[in-house]
Amino acid sequence: MNAAGLNALYHSTTERTLRVWQRLRGSEQVEQGNAYDPHKFAIGAGIQPVMSAEIIMLLQELAHISRGDPLADVMPQAAFHFTFLPITQPLWSADEPLPAQTDELLRLWAAYQGATVVIRNLRLVALPGQLLLAGIPDEKSVALRQQFCTQLLASSWGEALRVRHASTPLPAPFWHSTLLRYRAQCLPEHLQAFFLERQACHYGDVSGTLTLTKAIYNWAIAYPLAPADKSAN
Repeated sequence: MNAAGLNALYHSTTERTLRVWQRLRGSEQVEQGNAYDPHKFAIGAGIQPVMSAEIIMLLQELAHISRGDPLADVMPQAAFHFTFLPITQPLWSADEPLPAQTDELLRLWAAYQGATVVIRNLRLVALPGQLLLAGIPDEKSVALRQQFCTQLLASSWGEALRVRHASTPLPAPFWHSTLLRYRAQCLPEHLQAFFLERQACHYGDVSGTLTLTKAIYNWAIAYPLAPADKSAN
């Protein structure tokens, strides 16, 4: 998807969310469980870029307005990341060994470890129960992700990748960081207002080097997986 298409998708996603919020306005918030097991680890790739002052302020404001709300799950600043490609569902405990075919994954990943991903024109995008910081990747980043995805699908990790993307395109179109998850059918009105006040704001660009991790859902606990030796067969 090109930049124009991705911009249009972000806009239409937010517009659809605003209609959901309007329809549910005044109704009781229905608490829901976590989308993923918060203690299980998944394998995925992403970047952890340096945060600009604007992004730091955004996260601080979001944490402040959500303080004391047990349903609000704000990304910790130390865990700030953008997903490049999620590979598996959360399947492993912290001390559980990864499967033997991880060696194959590391061999494939060696060509991507440390590559730079650039995401520009960051803005907030709303889902009914989430706030995302999303942007437009450069062409090189798009090509890298498509190439890695194609290689994984042809490997022993293909089925795990398909299962992880069972409800989304492969690869998923958004390039984003999930700043807030809310365990209810939609955000409460004060968080909706927080988004509406900042909907037109722009938060600059980010760039970072790719890493492969074993991490919980928000990367608050993440273990880098050592890249395979590029000289390996």
